[in-house]
Amino acid sequence: MPYPTTGPATWFVTGASHGLGLELVKQLLQRGDRVAATTRSTDRLRAALGDTDTERLLALPVQLADEREVAAAVAAATDRFGPIDVVVNNAGHGLLGAVEEITDAEARAQFDVQVFGAWNVLRAVLPGMRERRSGHIITVSSILGLTTFPGWGAYSAAKFAVEGLTASLAAEVADFGIRVNLIEPGYLRTDFLRTDNLRLPSRVADGYDGIRVMTDAHLAMPGTQLGDPARAATAIIAVAREGVAPLHQVLGSDAYELAVARVRDLAANLESGRALAVTTDIPAVRTDRDADLVSR
Repeated sequence: MPYPTTGPATWFVTGASHGLGLELVKQLLQRGDRVAATTRSTDRLRAALGDTDTERLLALPVQLADEREVAAAVAAATDRFGPIDVVVNNAGHGLLGAVEEITDAEARAQFDVQVFGAWNVLRAVLPGMRERRSGHIITVSSILGLTTFPGWGAYSAAKFAVEGLTASLAAEVADFGIRVNLIEPGYLRTDFLRTDNLRLPSRVADGYDGIRVMTDAHLAMPGTQLGDPARAATAIIAVAREGVAPLHQVLGSDAYELAVARVRDLAANLESGRALAVTTDIPAVRTDRDADLVSR
């Protein structure tokens, strides 16, 4: 089994110094597990953990977009704790603006962490997991990896990419005994929607009044979100320990309702386009034998 049936497990968690990642690290340490936690600021992580016993913690300053730094972090975690049992790709930041407004640099910064950073982690951990024929990859996506809202195009684009990457990975590594799950939370009561985590475009275009209203609404939201990050972290641990979650595990009643609505809308969209879809098939060529069978 990917998760140890006895003794502590070793986790590798990215984006660990705030929000859901921090809550997950806290609970794992309290459980007695070992955690290699990546962050841009190990000082901030240690300060956030406070009096928590950090003997089983390896805090690693890592720029996830740097493949060599990621490989070195995975090697350091393995040297310290032994084989990694569970990886949680959690790092990321928000970016709220109209598609037209997002600069190339802003879009690339979004993808560098959420897509290419996660990919760097996968390349670093998968050889060992394949060799042991054991391991668990958990990708923290978002309900905006299944649906999207105006103003969230760049963020959703990155999450949609991660969803496709992770779903393909799940099929590729199943024969190696490696489990894979996507976690798709709704709104969690964390600091994600504060300006140090929710980035805004450096330029704005005229006419996108609805985007400005949505931005203001999200900046006013902290403290009112429905989701409990502690419960979400507990749910992620359950996904790893129990091993029975579906590939797409939404978290939060808001995420569930949005996902169901998206599935219904997609099904209706496909059906409405069916008549045109089937017109692009190459017509079947009827042979003389086919015609003879029809005449009989």
